Amino acid sequence: MKREEFLTRSGLEVRTLEIWLEQRWLLPAAEDVETGFSEIDVARAHFIRDLQGGLGVNDPGIDVILHLVDQLHGLRRAFAELKQGQGPLDGE
Repeated sequence: MKREEFLTRSGLEVRTLEIWLEQRWLLPAAEDVETGFSEIDVARAHFIRDLQGGLGVNDPGIDVILHLVDQLHGLRRAFAELKQGQGPLDGE
């Protein structure tokens, strides 16, 4: 999705998006930040806004939470691959 659509759907302002990209809270899939946003990025932006606004989490706390969420998703993906017999241990 294009940057303009992402901004509309996420409710972010341009400057906020730039800051979140610098902080690596959002990592668009494509190298071109103008067209590399996905539904996951929209959901992540809403999650970050909820953490900041609704829960009052500060920036270092958001860093920790996002890191843990990313680890959790990575583990879920690894377990799913192992369950399907496509895991990294198959070749050993």
